[in-house]
Amino acid sequence: MTTENIAVAGITTQANVYFDGKCVSHTVTLADGTRKSVGVVFPAQLTFKTGAPEIMECVAGGCEYKLAGTDEWRRSAPGDKFSVAGNSSFEIRVARAYHYVCHFG
Repeated sequence: MTTENIAVAGITTQANVYFDGKCVSHTVTLADGTRKSVGVVFPAQLTFKTGAPEIMECVAGGCEYKLAGTDEWRRSAPGDKFSVAGNSSFEIRVARAYHYVCHFG
């Protein structure tokens, strides 16, 4: 298990639950206003829409993803990151739980 110490952060204790529980996350806001979410996507195929640009960082498990406007499915494994444009979307296929950190902005 990897632990990241975050000095001076606010954590929203109420979970963000999407797609009938197939994705659950918590929002973390750092002292400088930087916002992230830490969560898990359970086995499913889902489409996420973005407001702000996002960087999805795989912490454990894995997924396949396809960015809007492309036909190519790519893999993401622990340590991998992928970027999604703001006001866009991406599809994600998860066979086993995908644990992630989403970096906004």
